Amino acid sequence: MESKPKILLIDGMAVLFRSFFATSAMGHYFPNANGVPTNAIQGFVRHTLTAASIFKPTHMAVCWDMGAHTFRNDLFDGYKANRPEPAPELLPQFDMTRELSEQIGWKNYGIPGMEADDLIGSLVCEWEGKADITIVTGDKDLLQLLRPGVSIAFMKKGYAVYDLYTEDRFVEEYEIPPHRFVEMKAFTGDASDGYPGVKGIGPKTALKLIKEHETVEKVIEALDSLAPAMRKKIETDMDMLLLSKTLAQIHCDIKFTDVLEDLRVPKFDATMRDLFEHNEYSMIVRQMDSLFPDITKTTV
Repeated sequence: MESKPKILLIDGMAVLFRSFFATSAMGHYFPNANGVPTNAIQGFVRHTLTAASIFKPTHMAVCWDMGAHTFRNDLFDGYKANRPEPAPELLPQFDMTRELSEQIGWKNYGIPGMEADDLIGSLVCEWEGKADITIVTGDKDLLQLLRPGVSIAFMKKGYAVYDLYTEDRFVEEYEIPPHRFVEMKAFTGDASDGYPGVKGIGPKTALKLIKEHETVEKVIEALDSLAPAMRKKIETDMDMLLLSKTLAQIHCDIKFTDVLEDLRVPKFDATMRDLFEHNEYSMIVRQMDSLFPDITKTTV
């Protein structure tokens, strides 16, 4: 019996930002001959190469945010409004990283107005059951996408340490199915994304409510059975509760026209190594030499 394809989905912005801050905190930007920083670019490629070497996908895609404004900002002005502007050293690296990712041959997705989360969610729904899928990210919102055949690798230390979540592990820890995670987020909100949920309700209380009632809507239906203090909190922030659920929900209805073969992992050869050398990406070259020691450099 032929084994299922293995798809690796990379949360591009999560990996890029992590790569930038991992070195910028020490003042290391690795500028090229033109003085343009390359620390995020090189870190992103190194992280993605290492992830591919660990999870051994047959197919992969990188998903990107395309600008700060999305449909969620249209729903709530405060969405991610608390986040600082990107550092000037990072700004030129956004486009450079996407361009390099395309040059390497990785399939890249980015749709204005949509977040990378929504692209990842839609790809999961597109290939669910047809492939085993691993998502590399740092964003816990993606836990709601867990299901049979889908795992999430949260970046931890360095390039090779991940905290791997499966549906079984999630259910064991939270005692609710993964798709209910969005119901929890509706109550707790998300400080990093700038929406508050219900004031005074934290993760433990939110989880208790979802275990007992399953959804936000069913909690609202059962308001009269709740303790007076709890009922007052929810009634006070009812509009924000419902809005927070909408903001937390990953949209999985984007349609793609690509066939699976379009996501095939590219072959790494000496020509690819030359591309990295030509662009002065010495750290990527070292990473590539470590991961692919049999590749011989061609003469330029």
